[in-house]
This record gives sequence, C-alpha cells and structure tokens, in this order.
Amino acid sequence: MDFLIIFLALVALITVAYRGYSIIIFAPIVALAAVMFFDPLAMLPAYTNLFMQKTSEFVRNFFPLFMLGAIFGKVIEMSGFAKSITLAIFKAVGEKNAILTIVLVAAILSYGGVSAHVIVFTVYPFAAEMFKMAVIPKRLIPGVIWLGGVTFTMDALPGSPQIQNIIPTSFFGTDAFAAPILGIIGSVFILVLGMMYFIHLQKKAAANGDTYASGVELIQEPAPLDPNMKLPPWQLAMIPLILVGVVNFLMTRYGIPNMFGEIYTLDFPGIKPIEIKVATMRGLWAVEIAMISAILCTILLALKSVVKGFTEGMKPAMSAALLAIMNTASEYGYGSIIAALPGFLFLVSALKGLSSDPLVTEAITVNVLAGIVGSASGGISIAMGAMADMFKEMAAAANIPLEVVHRIASMSSGGMDSLPHNGAVITAMFVTGLTHRQAYMPILAITAIKTAAIPVVIIFYHLTGLY
Repeated sequence: MDFLIIFLALVALITVAYRGYSIIIFAPIVALAAVMFFDPLAMLPAYTNLFMQKTSEFVRNFFPLFMLGAIFGKVIEMSGFAKSITLAIFKAVGEKNAILTIVLVAAILSYGGVSAHVIVFTVYPFAAEMFKMAVIPKRLIPGVIWLGGVTFTMDALPGSPQIQNIIPTSFFGTDAFAAPILGIIGSVFILVLGMMYFIHLQKKAAANGDTYASGVELIQEPAPLDPNMKLPPWQLAMIPLILVGVVNFLMTRYGIPNMFGEIYTLDFPGIKPIEIKVATMRGLWAVEIAMISAILCTILLALKSVVKGFTEGMKPAMSAALLAIMNTASEYGYGSIIAALPGFLFLVSALKGLSSDPLVTEAITVNVLAGIVGSASGGISIAMGAMADMFKEMAAAANIPLEVVHRIASMSSGGMDSLPHNGAVITAMFVTGLTHRQAYMPILAITAIKTAAIPVVIIFYHLTGLY
C-alpha cells in the first residue's frame, strides 16, 4: 500500500503534465495528496519544512547556472553567433540534412554551456525555418532538439558544464571530465542511434506525403529569419563556446584548487565563520566562472549587436531561466516529500538488493528516482543525498574508481527523467506550440536510446577496465 501511494502520485503528476497543466502548481498538490494518505496532519508541516525547504535549497544552489545559461543563450542569439553557426553547419551538411543541422547546433550550444532548458528558445526559430524548407513535420522539432541538447552533451560527454554532470562532483570529489572514454562511447552510441531513428521518421513522413504542418496546429510560429542580417564569421562565433570548455578545464584542474586550497573559511565580522570544502564546490564554481567568461567574451566580440537589444532581450531570458528552475525545483521539492514516505524506503531497500554490481545498482537507482521526480537534476540530487556514501563503499569494495561512478550517475540521471512531467519537456512543448500528444513520442524514443547506452558503457568498462 505504501509503495502504491508513490506510484499513484507519479501517475497523477505525469497525467497533469501530459494535459499541459503547470508543474509548479501541481507538484506540491500531488506530493501533499500522497502525504494525506499517510498522515493528514503532516500536510502543512511537510509543505513548509520539506517541499519549500528543498525547493529553495535547489534554487539557492543552482539558480546561477540556470541564469547564466539563459543569459549566454540570449547574447549568443542577439550577437548573431547562433545563426552564423547554424547556417555554416546547414551549408556544410546540405538542405536535405536539416535534422542533422539542428542536432549539431543544439549539441554545440549545450556543450558550450547554454542551459538545456534554454536551448529550445534559441534553436527553435532555426529549426522551424529549416524544417519548412526540407518539408519535415514540425512535430519532430522537440525530439530533434532533445537529441542534440538534452542527451549526450548534457551528462555523457566529459567536461559538460550542465548541472547533471556537475552535481556528482560535490559528492565524489571528482570533476566534470570524469571517465572521458566511457562518456565518449556513450555519446557516440546515443548520437548514431538517435540519428538513425529520426532519419527513419523523416523517410516515413515523406512516404506518407506529410508536410511541415501535418498533424499539428501552427501556433507560436517564430518570425521568419532576416536573410539580409549581417552575420559574423562562424569561426568568430565559436570562440565563446570553446572558451567555456577551456576555462572550465583550467579552473577545475588548476584555478580553483590553487586559489582556495582544500578548505576555505568565509570569515566576515557580522557572521560566524563558515568552512567550505572546496572539493564539493569546485565543479560548480568552475562552470560559473567559465559561463561568465563566455558571456563577457560574446559581449566584447559583438558589442553593438548585444548592447542594442540587451535590456529587452534579458526580459525573456530571465523569464525562461525562472520558468526552468522553478519547474525543476518544484519537482525536486516533490521528490523530497516522496523520499520521506514509507513507500520510498521500501523502494530504496529493493533497489539496493537488485545487483551486487555497484554500477548496475547505481544506474537503476538514479534512473528510477529521476523518473519518479521527472527531473535529471532532481533525481540525481535525491539519489546522491540519500545513497552517495553507499555507492562509494560499494565502489571501493569492487575496486571501481569514483570517476566511473560519477559518469554512470550522470548518464543515468538523463535516462528515464524525461517522462511527460519533466520540466524541460514541458518547456519544449510550450515554446514550440505543440502538445505532448503531437510531439512527445520521439522524445520517449530518444529516452529509451539514452537509457540503453548506460548498460553498454557499464559492460565496456567491465570488459576492458578502461574509463
């Protein structure tokens, strides 16, 4: 019965998300409904001391990344850099390969530091125009952007600045570049199978005579791109994106450790001294510095274009950042309540006994929790908070490096997280003017491919010992 309550709560949250209702509103409602079955008097205390506490904790820790990702995405757009890169790739791969173009553009932006929640805002106008030219159904756009921006570049490729790759660093003392071989193998697997899937869908649509508008109502169509817009060279446009990776690497490996040491004490006259373990913050601080560097670089390289519309441009960027983090934080708060219920303890016990292999146990646990809360960052945060010590002990007993544990945790968070109630999925549908019924199935298929990459990587590690 206890586990059934959790299952019904998950079904309810997926249902309201699938029907297009706000997760920010319904996540606490569904969570408190689950609490009511356990103890009606606990509803208000659970809301204030669990849901809101964890929601605010998530915002406190990760709002800078969401905000910087949104700002970076906007200045890349206003500078003309995004269009320059997109058109350069489009010319290189050809009009018939519009899907590959959008996947590569989304991947470059994601790996360059633009928030996964924000990428759809940046890429959608280009995708819409190119899909019209190539006569590809609009309903494929969210899935195509998802493949490029919210899969391998989010948590598999070493050095990814996305938070799903940063969260494990604070628990395992690793960095964003952990287990690069495993990450690259997983990335290639996802990209190749994902592209094969979308090429199949494109051919099927062509055979059926489908057009851009087939099966959907054309709403929230972006304004046509200005063909006379003067664009910077694509080589110049790539500089800020490359800078993210370079600064992230240098600050992670050398800058942060040398500047702060192992323990840094924040000692101001008006507060009690606060000791900060630098290893737990190194990855997050390095990415924030890298993002700030890239934003400033973009502004300097395209000063007139960015300054001209900066004030107005930041309004939708901040709205996007707030929407993204509140969706995710609400799911994290929902997950914190679910994690406190008796049924969750039963679930954790069951997951612990699934396998003697720590990597398999970790992969299944993080995947399941990310699926329950509908959030990769929320799922991995809950899993690490509740079970990181157990994972470390199991890994030490099996002589598995923590870098491998980090990579499996990151990749697993981006597996089954993208159920219909996922915040980024909801954002993608909202921005493109599509519904779950019209456009969700390709995302679900990419989710299955992403999840399948995890056992491939685990098997490779056990066979070769390489990571």
